[in-house]
Amino acid sequence: MKILLVEDEKPLADSILRFLKEDGYVCEWAKDYAAGDEKASMYDYDCVLLDITLPGGNGLNILASLKKKNSKTGVIILSAKNSLDDKISGLDLGADDYLAKPFHLAELNSRIKSVLRRRNFGGSNRIVFEEITVEPENQTVKVKGQFLELTRKEYGLLLFFISNKNRVVAKETIAEHLWGDDMDMADSYDFIYSHIKNLRRKIVEMGGGDYIQTVYGMGYKFSLK
Repeated sequence: MKILLVEDEKPLADSILRFLKEDGYVCEWAKDYAAGDEKASMYDYDCVLLDITLPGGNGLNILASLKKKNSKTGVIILSAKNSLDDKISGLDLGADDYLAKPFHLAELNSRIKSVLRRRNFGGSNRIVFEEITVEPENQTVKVKGQFLELTRKEYGLLLFFISNKNRVVAKETIAEHLWGDDMDMADSYDFIYSHIKNLRRKIVEMGGGDYIQTVYGMGYKFSLK
């Protein structure tokens, strides 16, 4: 899952990014209003962690822009301002949650997972696609009741496919979603083919269906044949 953190306090940003990356998230950071607004408008994220008071502008304007374009991105407001007015303003604009500083990173992680469940999977703790069952809380996957061993990238790829089932997704979109800013260092998309091939093979070997379809000239689609 891909997270954008818009936060100007670098020590706090560093600790949040380190914690979330260790839990398997792909994370990007914007240190001010301009960078946050640009990233939020140009790229798709599963969740944006958004400070209100930013150098160069008000974070609520980024939230308003996201909602204006009907983005599916979840938004959690992070702010030292713990007033009722700020909380109401953010929620009225469409924020999914509000967390006042200081907070425990474990609580932030729990809020993120809750938002992602509501946004992508109808609030369920278990995601089921045919014989595949995913439990995001403990990041486990089962095929026909048997545990499926996946790498972090393969797990992220499976979640991305299931949350976009029956839709054609371009290889560029997959790469940007799973690698974020690190994509700048890639020379080709060969690594995507490798991850998709391995994920498909592992599911089929466990008795699952071959749901990853190649749509030539466009990308991939995760769906029943």
